[in-house]
Amino acid sequence: MTDQASILRKKIEQLNANRQSQSNNKTLAIISGKGGVGKSNFSLNFALSLHNQGYRTLLIDMDIGMGNIDILMGTQSRYTIVDFFRNSIDFENIITKGFDGLEYIAGGSGLSDFVNMEDEKLDSFFQHFQGLLNRYDYILFDMGAGISTDSLKFILSVDDCIVITTPEPTSITDAYAAMKFIHTRNPLLPLYLVVNRTFTRKDGVETLQKLQQVVKKFLHRDLINLGYIPDDQNVAQAVRKQIPFVFYNEKSEAAKALREIADRYGKQQFTESYSTNRHTFVSKLKRFLFER
Repeated sequence: MTDQASILRKKIEQLNANRQSQSNNKTLAIISGKGGVGKSNFSLNFALSLHNQGYRTLLIDMDIGMGNIDILMGTQSRYTIVDFFRNSIDFENIITKGFDGLEYIAGGSGLSDFVNMEDEKLDSFFQHFQGLLNRYDYILFDMGAGISTDSLKFILSVDDCIVITTPEPTSITDAYAAMKFIHTRNPLLPLYLVVNRTFTRKDGVETLQKLQQVVKKFLHRDLINLGYIPDDQNVAQAVRKQIPFVFYNEKSEAAKALREIADRYGKQQFTESYSTNRHTFVSKLKRFLFER
């Protein structure tokens, strides 16, 4: 009984320490330069890892029309974010509890429908979303592959942007193109890099260093290295069974790497320099949407 109480007390202390280490709540966009790099799978398992480290986390599926988050967890959401606008469903009801209690909002039918909503409905969304910012430590947007005019509005509004790539030359090229596109429009937005599906440690390190050097040379800014995730058969097996891979086999190399990335991000211990954000997500997104 004493041991159980001690374990519970340590968990509470860790949770409080994690929250206190946050100067404020954060919004994150998770993007990729091309499809097929494992972005949505990363988003889900990254969100679950933050959730299990004691952070209040909300994952929003902005990969509209694909429904990847539902599929990866083997769940089926009753409502999506589009129901809030089209069917006047209460905002609380579009939040679904998924695997291990992770809260998420499923993707709808079209991002363009959202950004082209009437001003009155957008105002209602912003009022509700402001409440979410006060409720969660992290709100993650799993964006669609590539960057569209509509998705760019969200990406430019968040506090941090995580770019997912693989060691493949085309993936590296597309990742750099996406970062350059974002940088030219918001040079202060912190960019983080994760290399997925690496075959060896050297593979991951070289890809990270290559992109860091190119970004430094041509964009004259830092690219924050979050780490790499090895190619692991457990990931494919977890996808087939519709179980997040950090739970499918907690001792797998991919699961351990993902948890380390989440821990590194949560603690924000980086040698690279970057500017902190001075405007809120809501104020920035309002500006981008109402200027359409």
